[in-house]
Amino acid sequence: MKNLPNQITISRIVLVFIGLLLANIYYKFPQPYAYAIQIITVIVAVIAGLTDLIDGWVARKYNLVSDFGKLMDPLADKIFVMTIFIMFVDTPNPITKTAMLPGWVVIVVLAREFLVTGLRSIAATKGEVIAADKLGKLKTAVQMAFFVFGGFIWLGIIPLAGTVKMLWIIAMLIVAVVTVYSGLWYFIKYKHLYLSET
Repeated sequence: MKNLPNQITISRIVLVFIGLLLANIYYKFPQPYAYAIQIITVIVAVIAGLTDLIDGWVARKYNLVSDFGKLMDPLADKIFVMTIFIMFVDTPNPITKTAMLPGWVVIVVLAREFLVTGLRSIAATKGEVIAADKLGKLKTAVQMAFFVFGGFIWLGIIPLAGTVKMLWIIAMLIVAVVTVYSGLWYFIKYKHLYLSET
């Protein structure tokens, strides 16, 4: 039990790479095997997302919060999130054959994650650990909901056209705004870490 939350966090990273592998080989198989692999890929991604809730819950419930967990949990989230965002850019809309997501969204998310990671590095040099707060968790929840939406589109369950396309664009903008705002909040909340050096 001692390292269970950390083991769950590490399992999320492993699941991400399993999902990435499946997403890059499914099209090499004939139907219905290709579609079955797509479904398995989405299931793996959902399980990976759920581990983010489970590791934190176990750590708090059994008082197993550790510095390793505080650092690795958000890093595992970043690996998971960036992998799926990049896959959405790389994956064409089943109908229009165009990318499901414009590149600028990935750039915004990636910039935010690098900046916050940099802030965490500064904090670490000063003996502080910046754990994911409620706003950070909200950002993650919004992104997870967006991924589920995208999963249905990727599987061809709902077509990315008409009203659905409009909802997808709105969801994309919400994700971008929440992601940027949550990043700015970290820099406001922990401004003492860098203002003393400027």
